[in-house]
Amino acid sequence: MIGQRESASGAHFAFTDRWGGVSAAPYAQLNLGGAVGDDPAAVRANRDIAAGSLGLDPERVVWMNQVHGAGVAVVDGPWGEKPVPEVDALVTARRGLALAVLTADCVPVLLADPVAGVVAAAHAGRPGMVAGVVPAAVEAMAALGAEPGRIVARTGPCVCGRCYEVPEPMRAEVAAVEPAAHAVTSWGTPAVDVSAGVHAQLERLGVDDRAQSPVCTLESEDHFSYRRDRATGRLASYVWLD
Repeated sequence: MIGQRESASGAHFAFTDRWGGVSAAPYAQLNLGGAVGDDPAAVRANRDIAAGSLGLDPERVVWMNQVHGAGVAVVDGPWGEKPVPEVDALVTARRGLALAVLTADCVPVLLADPVAGVVAAAHAGRPGMVAGVVPAAVEAMAALGAEPGRIVARTGPCVCGRCYEVPEPMRAEVAAVEPAAHAVTSWGTPAVDVSAGVHAQLERLGVDDRAQSPVCTLESEDHFSYRRDRATGRLASYVWLD
């Protein structure tokens, strides 16, 4: 259910896999995405299950409507009756408030400065990485007192550069913005490595404490992959501070 969990100086990072939920195929089992065609009741139940396994109140988990851009929202509580914004990063200085990001091949990016008490969650697909969603999230954190040299960064399961085949013009377009994302598939065709691009951006920003999940979602049957299955669920990644 929780495929990976880590704590560091009061900051917590967690990444789900696809097991332990109640959704039926093709969303089996722990689909946490509410806009993929799954039964809304099953999604709510899965979000409760995942939050409970992390010791979180599901009502204190903040989600976003992800649109593959670079928009950032700074939050200090659940949305309640307010509309959920169309952004691809959330930032908060509220301890105990968990931020969540949904993925099924894109890179989930979790950031925390435990000293400043600031965390962020970002959705970095190929368009978002190119648009600069991760630098935008770090900038928003800095506005709340975070310092890049103190930020702990963790990226979760995503499609790897050996599997993310793209047309050559697209690879060239991405590499013109972020050279580190230039990749070749295991079968020798043009590819993009979004996670490598994200980590290169973080390195340039001065974020040195970084770790990357070894899991490729397309290769792993324990994780959802849109590129592999099309109709499928969504993984969730969570970050929060005590």
